[in-house]
Amino acid sequence: MIDRYARKEFAALFDLRAQYSRWLKVELAVTDALAQAGIVPADAAKELRANATFDVDRILEIEAVVRHDVIAFTQAVAEQAGPAARWLHYGLTSSDVVDTAWGLALSEASDVLLEGIDALRAVLARRAWEERATPVIGRTHGIHAEPTSFGLKLAQFYAELGRDRERLSRAREAVAVGKIAGAVGTYGELAPAIERAALTSLGLAPETVPTQIVQRDRHAEWLFALAIVGATLEKLALEVRSLQRTEVREVEEPFASGQKGSSAMPHKRNPVVAERICGLARLLRSYALAGLEDVALWHERDISHSSVERVALPDAALLADFILHDARWLVEGMKIDRAQMERNIWRSGGLVFSQRVLLALVASGLSREAAYAIVQRHAMRAWEEGGDFRQSLAADPEVGARLGPDALNQVFDVHSYLQYAEEILHRAGIPEEVS
Repeated sequence: MIDRYARKEFAALFDLRAQYSRWLKVELAVTDALAQAGIVPADAAKELRANATFDVDRILEIEAVVRHDVIAFTQAVAEQAGPAARWLHYGLTSSDVVDTAWGLALSEASDVLLEGIDALRAVLARRAWEERATPVIGRTHGIHAEPTSFGLKLAQFYAELGRDRERLSRAREAVAVGKIAGAVGTYGELAPAIERAALTSLGLAPETVPTQIVQRDRHAEWLFALAIVGATLEKLALEVRSLQRTEVREVEEPFASGQKGSSAMPHKRNPVVAERICGLARLLRSYALAGLEDVALWHERDISHSSVERVALPDAALLADFILHDARWLVEGMKIDRAQMERNIWRSGGLVFSQRVLLALVASGLSREAAYAIVQRHAMRAWEEGGDFRQSLAADPEVGARLGPDALNQVFDVHSYLQYAEEILHRAGIPEEVS
């Protein structure tokens, strides 16, 4: 991923130094397990622990000749480790090291991403509770429907990210595996007990039925979990973008002092971060497809997956991390125009209360069909002619005979739509103390 869309501290998890460090960690874990089993001399294992190191430039120099990254790595480490290096990579195939190291990398990345989800949910929870009694028009098909609470809009994303978190937690478990099972997974050189000891020390589980590799349905699941996180964040950002339109102007993403929105139009305040989230979520989704393509390999393994996941796995993690931080910034600092929300509710002349009028007429004794015809007649007149829906109803003798001024006041009460907002927030698991 280019630097523009990667946080430096998170990107360090996937640079070459971090990769080789994980490879070395796996190699030493296996050597220790072999020493415990009496296969490798204990002194040799200690010597490797003390002296095994690497130089990134030297590894790349060797790889340019041998054209095999793991061989280049082991050769470079052996140059530093002394005589005990003959026990390095003992009984292993390259995928034992690489795939087990992927288990370490994806587990660590998942933990950071889960923290990012938690941080965003905390901000959403606080702002949802703050805005629980803020009325805003709800829209279906992009058209005014009925009033809702802006806090409930935010609570929706809090709840959805909770499900995203559960999916990512399950996917983390799926990828937190390794294999030290040899060239085709039969433990032909090293016993399963060696694998168990090495993986336990690394905090990983063994692949259930290994071949030369850890099976890639695990990585596909992980990429899908990240793609769904991205979809939720895109949904959140799209809501902000829509509500920031000039014609709506209910919400606005932060606009810093000195910031400029357009090289040509000095007045512009564009939702650029929200748009960036939407764009990067599209890219993140593409890696889920790459993960699916990597599942089917020839027999016990081919190498067609390797080049794909060298890009897809780190990039997907980096993108997910980046847009989680963008989304947190967006929610934390977004400006909410409550007065404009109130104006927009009444922009249609009260049409959004049509269902309440319908139900009140039905409750007064009219059939649903007759009541619907009356309400729709007045609603379409207000829609087409721009009149006031409530005044039109009040002037209708048939309506007036059934719904007096007090009844109409009750029907057109915006806040009655918010009476269960707190109950819904509690159902979503948002505690009052976050406010």
